[in-house]
Amino acid sequence: MSGSSERNGMSIPAWPQLEALFHEALGRAPAQRAAFLAARCADRPELRAQIEAMLRAHAEGANALNVSGVSAPSVLTPGSRLGAYEILGTLGAGGMGEVYRARDTKLHRNVAIKILPAAFMADADRVARFEREARVLAALNHPNIAAIYGIEDGEVVVSGFSRTIRALVLELIEGDTLADRIARGPIPVTDALGIARQIAEGLEAAHEKSIVHRDLKPANIKLTPTGTVKVLDFGLAKLTQASGLGPQGPGLTASPTITVDRTHSGLITGTPAYMSPEQARGQAVDKRTDIWAFGCVFYEMLTSRRAFQGDTFSDTIAAVLEREPDWLALPTSTPPTLRHLLRRCLKKEPKDRLHDVADARIEIEDAISRPADDAAVPRAAPPAGHHRERLAWTIAALAVLGMAALALSTAVPFLRPAVAPAPTRFEISTPPTVDPASFALSSDGRQLAFVATDAGGRKLFVRRLDEVTAQPLGGTGGALFPFWAPDGQALGFFADGKLKRIDMPHGAPRVLADASGWGGATWNRDGVIVFSDG
Repeated sequence: MSGSSERNGMSIPAWPQLEALFHEALGRAPAQRAAFLAARCADRPELRAQIEAMLRAHAEGANALNVSGVSAPSVLTPGSRLGAYEILGTLGAGGMGEVYRARDTKLHRNVAIKILPAAFMADADRVARFEREARVLAALNHPNIAAIYGIEDGEVVVSGFSRTIRALVLELIEGDTLADRIARGPIPVTDALGIARQIAEGLEAAHEKSIVHRDLKPANIKLTPTGTVKVLDFGLAKLTQASGLGPQGPGLTASPTITVDRTHSGLITGTPAYMSPEQARGQAVDKRTDIWAFGCVFYEMLTSRRAFQGDTFSDTIAAVLEREPDWLALPTSTPPTLRHLLRRCLKKEPKDRLHDVADARIEIEDAISRPADDAAVPRAAPPAGHHRERLAWTIAALAVLGMAALALSTAVPFLRPAVAPAPTRFEISTPPTVDPASFALSSDGRQLAFVATDAGGRKLFVRRLDEVTAQPLGGTGGALFPFWAPDGQALGFFADGKLKRIDMPHGAPRVLADASGWGGATWNRDGVIVFSDG
């Protein structure tokens, strides 16, 4: 078709004319578009309806994190042909394209066909990303990255309008996405290690080609029935100059999350929960942004929850920029080496983050080969003795003056030997208790937690040592053997056969594990609780 096609007996312009009219309308202020279309399409109501639908789809896409909700027609339908490829059905659709299952009639194999959604075929920025993805995939040849077979150009009819499209012919990957698997619950540590190793190997291959994915997330990772992991969707990949794969394209050098269209409105195309802090701020990114996303994906595999969550886009970005993941949500079987690896992957500052995904792969391979060496929760032998039965008790606190003596001896060297500090003793009156051994002093010496009894029964109390009264902690009935987090912002304790945690000052108790707690517990600075279940 050259200049027009026939539909219902009416002449319809081919896509270039339709695209030009769409951009003319888009270039006007929203309040002026209706009058413009009324004048240009006075005798063509079907043409005006099509342009208005395209403008609505463009507006919806510009205000969403993806285009899954854009009500644009599918470009290809089952039974249609694109060159040598027969379309069998739709596999999925998102902000970076529509994907179809197709049959290669020449080589007699099934493939995946990826094209831009109809709503974005006229978007120069989307087209640039699409073509860049083809170059990226052609440069990569790795078993953990979905392969590209070629590019196919063909003419199709989109809502009655003729146009030429460009499609990527991709390896068809059968199986669930990692997001599908996580939705069924946490992945056992051993299985998660195997998946994470293959993801790291795929990213390592891309980084060696100076390619940064920038949109790694569970939905972009496939798990094949044979156990192979495939990283998909390099549509937001950044090509550095070292990659030698050509220019970045318009508006794509700074960040994959924010691009600028012809009307200068921000278009968010990334996935906030997996954006690195620098990516969320729109700053320049490198391979360390993929390492952040890798840490988010690994954490989510182990916990079946996102490392950074929020009810809205803004809430999620705030969590990424300001908050830490809930490290206690990791299963108790997580080896300390992996806990440390996750913390290094999720450092807010890129300079403090793990610098190379190959290092993560090596750590994971070590954990796979030596799982017995990494006991997740060391358990001490239970001490002898249990309850003590006295109503009143006295706590002796030592005020250590060694640091002051050291400072004095440094300021006035050789003056005289340091004097041993004298202990300071004081008494604290508490409510009645049947377990005077259940108390804990915070590491800064400012807060005392203890078990006592009031009208509601046995529970935890906390008293700041610069105050004269203790405050009961709700929900801690039956508590025993409290212990402080290193920062003094949370308490661990045992109750009802469970190890529990409560955040200060007004948090609700949470169950961490089954444990009687008779041997006590301690909470180290890596977020690991070591306890005895004696």
